[in-house]
This record gives sequence, structure tokens and C-alpha cells, in this order.
Amino acid sequence: MSDQVQLSESEKKKEDWMNSKWRPMMGWMYMLVCLCDFVVFPVLWSVLHAILHTQNMVQWNPLTLQGAGLFHIAMGAVLGIAAFGRTQEKLGGANNGGVQLPATGFASAPAASTSFTPAPSWSTTPTAPTAPSSFGGGGFGSVSPAPVGLSNAGKKVVPQQDDPVL
Repeated sequence: MSDQVQLSESEKKKEDWMNSKWRPMMGWMYMLVCLCDFVVFPVLWSVLHAILHTQNMVQWNPLTLQGAGLFHIAMGAVLGIAAFGRTQEKLGGANNGGVQLPATGFASAPAASTSFTPAPSWSTTPTAPTAPSSFGGGGFGSVSPAPVGLSNAGKKVVPQQDDPVL
């Protein structure tokens, strides 16, 4: 009985190798396709035309850019969603070693000290949107925007500015 090895929970739930390795394989495959299509094949294409001494040499057209680059858009979506999914898994406690990390940075912290009530994301007092600013403020002939307030009914109130004297 002492010969038996204790299996962790993650080893008990071990999935097929394809389920655990598809994300890195997609990344490596995409990198290999881009390397071949943008570096290796254009060089080989040029070497082939140099060896054959062809007069009407056409430039290499990357195969993955055919069809408006849909391959790159699709691979960007697949890899982006896969990276997001893995991030969510890691934040949820799944990792490669099967050891669960503590929820807080302190192992001896009592559970009562970590509980809190987050502030709601909404506010009871409406705020007026602010105008976007460009690199450090106005340029030639710029005027600072008038402060915007809200009336009791919730409508915007913009104070009148004096007309400039010409």
C-alpha cells in the first residue's frame, strides 16, 4: 500500500492532452504560418527565380493575406479569446500545478477582515460629461468651455458667457 502515489485533485481530473495543449499549439501554429508566409517563402521564391533566371519575376503574394486577411482576423480572435479564457481560469484558481493559491496575500488573515461591501458603481447625483482635452489644452484662439451644471429637474444648465468686444 505504501507504493501507491497520492494523486492531487487536478491529476484526478486530468483531461485529454488535446484539451490541455490546444492553446499553446494554436499560438505555435500561428507563429509558424506567419514566419513561413512572410519570411521563408518570399526568400525561397526569390532564390528560385534567381536560380531559374526568369525574366518576368512576380513578387511573392502572402497566402494568408488573400481574402482580406480573414485568416489573421480569425486567428487573432481565437488566440485572444483563448488568452482571456485562460486568464479567467487562473483568476478562478485553476493553475498548472494543481495547488490552490490562497485567496488573500496573507495566510493567517481571518476571514472576517477580508470581507467588505463594495461601493455601488452608480451614483445618486448625475454628473455632466466633460469635454475631451487635447495635449495640454487649447491652441490658437481656444476658449475654455463653460462649466455645465444641472438643474433640479436634471437638465443641463450652461451659463451665458459675455460676448467679446470687437
